Amino acid sequence: MNDMPAGTRSVVVEREIPYPPEKIWRALTQPHLIEEWLMKNNFKPVVDHRFNLSADWGGVECQVQTVEPNKTLSYTWDTKDLESIVTWTLTPTGMGTHLRMEQVGFRTDQEPYYRGATVGWKRYFAALEQVLLRID
Repeated sequence: MNDMPAGTRSVVVEREIPYPPEKIWRALTQPHLIEEWLMKNNFKPVVDHRFNLSADWGGVECQVQTVEPNKTLSYTWDTKDLESIVTWTLTPTGMGTHLRMEQVGFRTDQEPYYRGATVGWKRYFAALEQVLLRID
């Protein structure tokens, strides 16, 4: 699954979230919920499905790589200059779910993208947690 060249860097964000994996999975895979915390999209949780994420700053072309309901979701994340893979891992815990997101594929000459993703994913996680507060 990880076909990224050697020497690339990753952005990892992890949180313990007090909800079951099934609830978080819905927020990660339902287009209307994804739009609330990430971007407008035409996502479907189907392997090989191509979808777009779009915001006022531009867009991202993606393709679903892995779908294991309530456990793992991965997709490519390609912009004009960045080819990467985003992987979500949901692990049940006694307190809810350990949610881990890793975006791998930042080359050493892509420092602005790496810094932007480091800041951006923390914001997206905060927005995701707000969505989770509202949904059943």
